[in-house]
Amino acid sequence: MSEPRINDRIRVSEVRLVGPGGEQVGVVRVEDALRLAQEADLDLVEVAPNARPPVCKLMDFGKYKYEADMKARDARRNQANTVLKEIRFRLKIDPHDYGTKKGHVERFLKGGDKVKVMIMFRGREQSRPEMGMRLLQRLADDVAELGHVESVPRQDGRNMTMVLGPNKKKSEARNEQRRRKDQDAEDAASAG
Repeated sequence: MSEPRINDRIRVSEVRLVGPGGEQVGVVRVEDALRLAQEADLDLVEVAPNARPPVCKLMDFGKYKYEADMKARDARRNQANTVLKEIRFRLKIDPHDYGTKKGHVERFLKGGDKVKVMIMFRGREQSRPEMGMRLLQRLADDVAELGHVESVPRQDGRNMTMVLGPNKKKSEARNEQRRRKDQDAEDAASAG
């Protein structure tokens, strides 16, 4: 965003002036507007340069810039980037290993991330894609309360992939984790 022109940088003869409280002053010469700004110890800021005549407002430009920066920072803080995590399975997976990998998938989904689940086929396993479909369907059923299938299992050369999406948005998951952490801290403080 380009910075608006202020005070002496405004190079037009007339401006439509808006007072510090948002009240309309009217169309005035730029010299008069600058004088009013100096008397009020404020800045003359061009808020609508494309209007005819340009619209200028009397305001404290430093305070305005600070508030705009804080608003942008809050927007960035609340913005959440969903990450695509990847988990790889083999077709002949031990039940304990399956439980461990399922735990990872659950953790990723609770954190609000998408999970790409991939089964790698080796040798003669490639002739049995239905077994891979069954394994992926079992995993989807096991984590159904945390996530849903975004892209159905699909054979992709020697691999079969499926994407699981979280039921909660990333920002909701992060806020819930923050609340839980604050609650735990309060409980520890009251107990100790």
